[in-house]
Amino acid sequence: MPINPCQKGGDAACAQRTGLRVEHPMHDVVTPDHFKFLQSLDTPTVCNLIEIVAPQRRGQFYTVKHLHCPFPDLPAMVGFAKTVRIQAKSGDGSYMQRRLDYLDYVAAGSGPRVVVVEDLDGDDVGYGAFWGEVQSTVHQALGCLGTITNGSVRDLPMIPKGFQMLAGSIGPSHAYVHLVDFGGAVNVHGMATMDGDLVHADRHGAVVVPQDKITDMQAALAGLTAREARILAAARAPDMTVETIKAAIRS
Repeated sequence: MPINPCQKGGDAACAQRTGLRVEHPMHDVVTPDHFKFLQSLDTPTVCNLIEIVAPQRRGQFYTVKHLHCPFPDLPAMVGFAKTVRIQAKSGDGSYMQRRLDYLDYVAAGSGPRVVVVEDLDGDDVGYGAFWGEVQSTVHQALGCLGTITNGSVRDLPMIPKGFQMLAGSIGPSHAYVHLVDFGGAVNVHGMATMDGDLVHADRHGAVVVPQDKITDMQAALAGLTAREARILAAARAPDMTVETIKAAIRS
């Protein structure tokens, strides 16, 4: 299997080379109750909760540019990241064996999976689509909920029901798309992601959830909801004034 450059020289070299954090996944701390909780929330609320319980992560580890979401009515997807890097402008004669090895990688492990794909084609990102009817059907069969990519997607009417996509663009061709490597660090529109990270995504974008903070997020939800409700009630009140809104914000 090709080696992601971040895997050369160990974690310290990876952090220095890419600016990504070094974080090892902790699947064992994510319970069915955690999944149910996260699935009940939209991604902006998840981001708000992360800011409360892990303020050092504010402004990090989420997508910061628009991603097309062709299926906006699907519920939030919450799963462990499978990471991939691709290119499409030129061919690669060794692609077939790499593709077969990649399927073993996707199928390995347990729990729901989200495929996070970084397109490396620079100014021509999205030149060829990795995702279409065939890839989405195969990945769904292997336990994947969907994908997040800065690259392109296609075949939208033929995508299997329930498979979510957040993509940088929509296009007609796969060109010479091929896997560069997989299982290493990727960055999709600012969301630095490692294999095994827990990802939450919906029509708004995606964020990496700190797995050891989910219980704290559950505890923080009531307070967040109450604060927002006070401000909204003040803004919607028939006798609203700027002073009543300011009072609600201060309370």
